Amino acid sequence: MVLRMVLGLVLTAAAFAVAGRRVWMLVRLGRAGQPAEPGRTQDAGRRLWAVLTEVFGQRKLLKWTGAGTAHFFVFWGFVILGATILEGYGALFQRDFHIPLIGTDTWLGFLEDFFIIAVLCGLAAFSVIRLRQSPEREGRRSRFFGSHLGPAWFVLLMIFNVMWTLLLYRGAQINTGYFPYRHGAFASQQVGHWLHPLGRTANDVLETAGILGSLGVVLAFLVLVVYSKHMHIFTALPNVAFSRRPRALGPLLPVYSGGQPVNFEDPGEDDKIGRGAIEDFTWKGLLDFATCTECGRCQSQCPAWNTGKPLSPKLLIMGLRDHALAKAPYLLASSDEERAALPPEVIAETERPLVGGSDVNGVIDPDVLWSCVTCGACVEQCPVDIEHVDHIVDMRRYQTLIESEFPREAQTMLRNLERQGDPWGRGQKARMEWAAGLPFEVRVFGEGGEEKLPEDVEYLFWVGCAGALDDNAKKTTRSVAELLHEAGVGFMVLGSGESCTGDPARRMGQELLFQELAKQNVETLNEVGAKKIVVTCAHCFNAISNEYPQLGGTYEVVHHTQLLAKLVEEGKLVPANEVDAAVTYHDPCYLGRHNRVFSPPREILGAVPGVRLTEMPRNRERSFCCGAGGARMWMEETIGTRINETRTDEALSTEPDLVTAACPYCIVMLTDGLASRKQQGKASQDVRVTDVSEVLLRSVRKSGDASASSTISATE
Repeated sequence: MVLRMVLGLVLTAAAFAVAGRRVWMLVRLGRAGQPAEPGRTQDAGRRLWAVLTEVFGQRKLLKWTGAGTAHFFVFWGFVILGATILEGYGALFQRDFHIPLIGTDTWLGFLEDFFIIAVLCGLAAFSVIRLRQSPEREGRRSRFFGSHLGPAWFVLLMIFNVMWTLLLYRGAQINTGYFPYRHGAFASQQVGHWLHPLGRTANDVLETAGILGSLGVVLAFLVLVVYSKHMHIFTALPNVAFSRRPRALGPLLPVYSGGQPVNFEDPGEDDKIGRGAIEDFTWKGLLDFATCTECGRCQSQCPAWNTGKPLSPKLLIMGLRDHALAKAPYLLASSDEERAALPPEVIAETERPLVGGSDVNGVIDPDVLWSCVTCGACVEQCPVDIEHVDHIVDMRRYQTLIESEFPREAQTMLRNLERQGDPWGRGQKARMEWAAGLPFEVRVFGEGGEEKLPEDVEYLFWVGCAGALDDNAKKTTRSVAELLHEAGVGFMVLGSGESCTGDPARRMGQELLFQELAKQNVETLNEVGAKKIVVTCAHCFNAISNEYPQLGGTYEVVHHTQLLAKLVEEGKLVPANEVDAAVTYHDPCYLGRHNRVFSPPREILGAVPGVRLTEMPRNRERSFCCGAGGARMWMEETIGTRINETRTDEALSTEPDLVTAACPYCIVMLTDGLASRKQQGKASQDVRVTDVSEVLLRSVRKSGDASASSTISATE
C-alpha cells in the first residue's frame, strides 16, 4: 500500500509539474495578445447554452453522423470515467475505497463499464475513418491532409491504454475482493473471470500494477495533451464560451486596437490596423489557434481547397499556431539581453512576416490569404467555433491599409468605388436604367420633392449596384418591382441617391473605404426616414442589416425572397400559371449560411405550379460557394479550377431546366459557369440561370401579358 501510494503521488507530482509549466507558458502567450473586443463575456445565458449544446451536446460534431457519434462516446467516456480516476486515487490510500454515497450503486458501475466499451468502439471507428481517409491514398481529398497524423495515432493508442489498464485493475479488484460494485460492471466482471485462474497473489500484483498503470497512463496523457494539438480537450470549452454569438458569420467586426474600435477619422498613433504580426491577434485569436483539432471539417468544405487552391482553413490556423509557439520565447522574454541569447531559429522566426511576398517566406502565403471567398463554410463546420473568416479579413486589412499589398485586379474595383460609388464605375446617372420600359412608374425619392418617405411607402427598395448596373441582375430588379406592384406594396427607390454598401471593400480589407461608403449611405437612409428596406442582393442584405448598425444605421431589412414568400402566403401574389420546369436552387452564402435564410426561396418555388425542385448534393448550411464572395467577383481565378464552374457542374448534375438563385453575384457566376459548359458541349443550350423572383413572376403574370422584359426565356 505504501509503495503504490508513494509511486502514485510521485507520478502525479511529476506530471503536474511538466504539464503546469506548459500551461503557464500558454497562458502567458495568450496574454501577450491584444485585448479582445467588448462583448466576449456578455450574454452569459446564451454562452452557457452554447457550451451545453456544442461541447457537452456535441451538436456540430453529430452533424457528421459516424465520426460525430464516435466522438460523442469518447468525449462522454472521459467525462463519466473521471469517476474511475477518483476511485483509482482513492485506492492508493484505501484498497476498498469507493465514492461516498453513490460509489457502490449498480448504475454507476454499469455506466463506467458501458463507457469503457463505448470508448473502445469509438477508437475502432476513428481508426477506420483515418484509414479510409488516409492522405496517402486520398491526397488533398482527405480532410486529414496536412494534419499531424503520427501524434493523432499515438493519442488513439494512449486512450486505448487508459481503457485496458482500467479494465485490468478493475478485474483484479473483483478477484481480490476490493471492487466496490457487486453488480452492473459487466465488462470488469468478465475480465475478472478471465483473471481468476491466476490466483489471489497474482491478482494482488495485477491490482497494484493496474492502478499505477492506469493513473500513469492518464497522467502521461495529460502531459501529451498540453504539448500537442489535443490541447483542444481543455481549450474547446472556453473557446466556445467566448466565441462570437450567435455565430461568427454575417457581420464582420470593426477594426479594433487595444480592445477599442479604431476611429479612422482620427486614429491613434499606437493603433494597430489589422493583424501584421502574431502578437497583433487578440487573446481570443490565440485561443482559436490553440483549439484547432486538425479534424479537417473546414478543409473538406472550403471551396478554395476543393478547387485546387492553396487555402486550407485548417492549415492556415495550424500555421498561425505553430508560428505563435515558435515565436513564444521571444514574446515572453523579459529583457533585450534574454532575447539576444535566444537560439538562431527563434530569432529567424521572429523576423518572418505574417504574410509573405514573391521573394519573402512569410507565415502565410499571399495566395492563401487572397483565395478566401469568405463563404463561412469553415466557421459553419468547425466543432470548436474557430473564427477563420475574421482572422483572414484582419490580415487582409493590414496588407491593404498598411502594406498596400493586395491583388492588382482589385485596384480597378476599389478605384471605381472611391470615385463613382459602384464597382463597375458607371456612376450615379446609370442607376435607374433598369426601370426603362416598365408598364408603371417607379417612384424615385426626391423627384416629387419629398423630404421623407411618404406614408404610403411601406418599403424602401434598395436596388444595389448589381441590381442597377449588371444586365442579368437588372432582370431580377424588374421582376421584384413588378411583383411588388402587382401585390399593391408601396415602394420607392433612391435612384442616384444610392451608393455601394461597401461590402467588397470591407471583404478586401479596405475598411477605410467601407466606412466612407457606409456612413454616406447611413446618413442618406436616416435622412429619408427609412425604416423597412427590401433588397435583392445577399451582400447588400448582410451589410445593411448586420453591419450598418455598427455605424448608427438600424433598419428592418428583408431579402426579396422573404417578402415575396410572405406575399404569396397572404394571397397578395397568386402563382396561377404553370411553369413546367425541372428546377434546382443554389443557396447564396451570404443569404443562407451567413443569415440563415433557407426556406423562403424554396417556399416560393414550391408554390409555383409545375416546378419540380431537386436539391443539389450540397445545399443549405453546406451549400458550395459560387466563388464571388470576399471580393473575389472582381479578381481572376488563376490557380486550380474555377469555383463557379464546380458549382455549375453540381447544378447540372440534377438535370435542370432552370438553375435558380437569390443573389445577383450568384446569378453572374453561375451564368458564366453555364456559358462555359455550353461552349464545351457539357450542358444543354436550353438550360437557364435565373432568380427565384423571375420564376414567380412568370407564374403570377396574367395570361398574354408580355410587357415586362424580365422573362425566363430571355435569361442567359
